[in-house]
Amino acid sequence: MKLNQLKPHDGAKRAKKRVGRGDASGSGGTAGRGHKGQKSRSGGSIPAWFEGGQMPLVRRIPKRGPKRNRHKKVEYDVVNVKALNEFDDGENITVERLISANLVSAREPRVKILGEGTLEKQLTVQAHRFSQSAIQQIESKGGTVEVI
Repeated sequence: MKLNQLKPHDGAKRAKKRVGRGDASGSGGTAGRGHKGQKSRSGGSIPAWFEGGQMPLVRRIPKRGPKRNRHKKVEYDVVNVKALNEFDDGENITVERLISANLVSAREPRVKILGEGTLEKQLTVQAHRFSQSAIQQIESKGGTVEVI
């Protein structure tokens, strides 16, 4: 057998269906596409995910996964100076000491001291932030302020 003698098996090759070639052809007129509508038009293909104008599934279900908050707000546990009166005079107040006194939460403790109330003791206070009025009250009683 030679290359020029090769041919496909019987029934393996079928002629392309020629549509839109008159009513007598059996597929004339609308060429098998039906009447009107998006699918009958040229270029009228619909994406596989299109749901006929209904709200798409990907938009109906709740969002999941990580939120990419590049500028996440830093939150502080707030302690007023009047709450510091429960400590002894001359004591060194640290974040760990505030946690043990249940004034701030133990998870991610970032503490800001605010100036509400009156301070009656001389204390050394360590915290992440202080308001101006808190600094004035602590230093007016002879205490010191240390920013961590």
